[in-house]
Amino acid sequence: MIASHDRRAFEEFVRGSSDRLLRTAYLMCGDRGHAEDLVQTTLLRTARRWRAARRTPEAYARRVLVNLAKDRWRGLSRRPVETAWDGVPEPVSVETGADPTVLDVVRLLPPGQRTVLVLRYFEGLSVEETAQTLGCSTGTVKSQTSRALERLRHALTEQESPC
Repeated sequence: MIASHDRRAFEEFVRGSSDRLLRTAYLMCGDRGHAEDLVQTTLLRTARRWRAARRTPEAYARRVLVNLAKDRWRGLSRRPVETAWDGVPEPVSVETGADPTVLDVVRLLPPGQRTVLVLRYFEGLSVEETAQTLGCSTGTVKSQTSRALERLRHALTEQESPC
């Protein structure tokens, strides 16, 4: 898998990046258990391709994570809707530094818009870096960001002043 001389570098990458990857995954999927699964798979795939990934491991892992999240959304669209089981408490949320009300509204966004917001504003990526991570044009990133922010503004304005 990983040569012994690269093992330390990979382990250091895992220690330094796991929390950030988990937060990103959680913000994209809204479920801690699924987020942990996505991160585990991301790290496994990054380890398998460490020779290619070691130059820019954060970017490589982020791209793997986004692709796994996309695959999950596609799979979910083909499955029956899951329903919550009453009596089971919601798991402890991943610390994001964001207002819980904003997170609730972000979860209502379509997956593409939610991912763009997570990468742009929580991960701090530029438009170009976001486009590269998602494998789309900068115009797509800009339009998805604009639509997502408009939906957030609208939803948060409605919550502040119910009529």
